[in-house]
Amino acid sequence: MAKKSSTHFVCQNCGTTYSRWAGKCEACGQWNTLVEEALPSKESPTATGGLGGKQINFTSLRGAPEILFRLKSTIHELDRVCGGGLVPGSVILVGGDPGIGKSTLLLQAVAHLSKGVNKTGSPVKCIYISGEESADQVRLRALRLGLADSAVQLASTTNVRDIVATLDNNETPDVVVIDSIQTMYIDTLDSAPGTVGQVRAAGHELIRLAKRKGFALFLVGHVTKEGTLAGPRVLEHMVDTVLYFEGDRGHHFRILRAVKNRFGATDEIGVFEMTEQGLSEVPNPSALFLAERRGHIAGSCVFAGIEGSRPILVEIQALVAPMGGTSPRRAVVGWDSGRLLMILAVLEARYGISFANKDIFLNIAGGLKISEPAADMAVATALISALTQKPAPADMVVFGEIGLSGETRGVPQSELRLKEAAKLGFERAMIPPTRSKKNKAVDLKIYEVGNLKTLIAHFTGEN
Repeated sequence: MAKKSSTHFVCQNCGTTYSRWAGKCEACGQWNTLVEEALPSKESPTATGGLGGKQINFTSLRGAPEILFRLKSTIHELDRVCGGGLVPGSVILVGGDPGIGKSTLLLQAVAHLSKGVNKTGSPVKCIYISGEESADQVRLRALRLGLADSAVQLASTTNVRDIVATLDNNETPDVVVIDSIQTMYIDTLDSAPGTVGQVRAAGHELIRLAKRKGFALFLVGHVTKEGTLAGPRVLEHMVDTVLYFEGDRGHHFRILRAVKNRFGATDEIGVFEMTEQGLSEVPNPSALFLAERRGHIAGSCVFAGIEGSRPILVEIQALVAPMGGTSPRRAVVGWDSGRLLMILAVLEARYGISFANKDIFLNIAGGLKISEPAADMAVATALISALTQKPAPADMVVFGEIGLSGETRGVPQSELRLKEAAKLGFERAMIPPTRSKKNKAVDLKIYEVGNLKTLIAHFTGEN
């Protein structure tokens, strides 16, 4: 009788297991992602005679909810993204490109947190565990950031068994940072750190400890070349909050974006600026994104957007140039290239404005990434301005969605967008038709356009 195999093959992209190696994972379609790993040595509880659990108690939906205590880091942009502060027992997964500033942000966060007090009035106890750097390397960063005198306890290890034993047997901390989860390993698993099995098991043990002991846990995660968090997707389901730290190394702006938050709003962002002294928060991102804007330039338009609960004004830049090759180029930075192609198709099919023999370059100034369709009208304005070489009014903001028939559609929170524009000194706004009387009360001259034809007429001055 053939001996039963003690190993299996696990896809490092989606976590699907196979009994034998294959070049392609049938579940996610990725090639060369199957890695051999040892099967768990312990038998499952169901194979040894049942689970043996205890009876659980149920309660009704009616009743006063418990008021959550939150630890304030005094870094207001971080507290905003986390929903107002850190909830004890919560687990936060922070992802971002290498060198973008994840470790710097969390080191600054725990240094500020260590100066506060917890629910009992005692000083907040913060622990920073690094698996990628030695303790001396972290000390050098703390010295450069001016945080060397902070009451943060530091350690450098990658063994999850040692981390759990230390945190379980000593005084319970308030905040723990694990940098990073991909470097952690459990010695009972016969696989390398960073593999799907190790990341899943290490994350499960650390999250279970945080829930049981009641401390806030930060897990730093690497991202793939596609921009998603590396490792199994189940890790994102296990944690309470998922934050992405975005930015371009060529820009000094950094965006902390919440894509999942059980204790606050999703799609909330915090804006930071990378300086020689580390990350400094930006309380008014609109003014910073528009600080280097030059008015009366063809191809430029100011868009009033919403990121989470915050209005942000950014400059959309377009450049239309003669075609330099055999086929026209469509280069987009910070926006959806598919929506650009849709707007170009609407302009050509509905209004005869052709970009067929032109190269088009579209850029969101400042390194911000915009995903909402409300930027359609601003993009169309920038494209027409670049094509006709007629600048858009420097004191005007534009927002609104465009349909396939060329009509403009209303977008949510238009009053908030207009108030932000008025606060920054803009005098005019081009928006879709709206029935709201609140928009008309804003101190701006508002042009309501129902379709792209009206937008083009407003822009070119034609009747």
